[in-house]
Amino acid sequence: MTADGRCVWLYAVTGDGAPAPAGALAGVGAGPVRPLRAAGLAALVGDVDQREFGEAALRRNLEDLGWLEQTARAHHAVIEAAGTRGPVVPLRLATVYRSDAGVLTMLRDYAADFRAALSRLAGCREWGVKAFAAVPDPGPDPGPDPGPAGPPDDREDPASRPGTAYLRRRRAQLTSRTSARQEATAGAQAVHAELSRLSVSARLYPPQAPGLAGQAAPMVLNAAYLVADEQAGEFAAAVTDLAGRHRSVRLGLTGPWPAYSFVGGSDAGGSDTAGERR
Repeated sequence: MTADGRCVWLYAVTGDGAPAPAGALAGVGAGPVRPLRAAGLAALVGDVDQREFGEAALRRNLEDLGWLEQTARAHHAVIEAAGTRGPVVPLRLATVYRSDAGVLTMLRDYAADFRAALSRLAGCREWGVKAFAAVPDPGPDPGPDPGPAGPPDDREDPASRPGTAYLRRRRAQLTSRTSARQEATAGAQAVHAELSRLSVSARLYPPQAPGLAGQAAPMVLNAAYLVADEQAGEFAAAVTDLAGRHRSVRLGLTGPWPAYSFVGGSDAGGSDTAGERR
């Protein structure tokens, strides 16, 4: 923490020769963004108020969804602006240092890792693809088992009884759903294999729950792809083509984004822990 009660928010690391975002770009806490340079690298940082972004306050604020969304948008806007001017290693949300000196020490300590990451990411952007099972219409609910209308008739065919018919319809619905899910999973695997072939690198994430994904249908693919800029058009066209070839899934494409999914660990100076302080 500086003498005036401020600490340092870290957005991203770029090459020292990369131009800083143009204009008076406001970052987290509406503060200006500035570069800190060391070891041939530049860290994009901003000063934030310790009363809101100090360790205890930060942990509390990260539980506030409104505050979190606003802060995440400001953080991403800086990284997005920097990414239009060259490769960047984006840092996780809420990576905060006590002073400029801590940021400069980090740049020197992890200089080789950052340079390797910047070289790997040069000329590439991240694209996201999600696939949802195209579950067939189950038809009308068969309703509850009506039960026997009267005492069983020994002469009645058991297969024609109301309860048996209900179970048969219900079993057919469940079988149809299971078959559709299996077909969707196979389709998603084929989609991922083809898109991986067109990308520099790929990363799979666990499928999101329906409430988080905003879709009632189950998610069967949640993936990120690092794609060379010159292949971005081919990649997007491939997603459209695959959606037509694999009717068992519905595909959604997002991007391009800074390469959040393809940095971390040593590349980010250990910044995989949100709210890290140094």
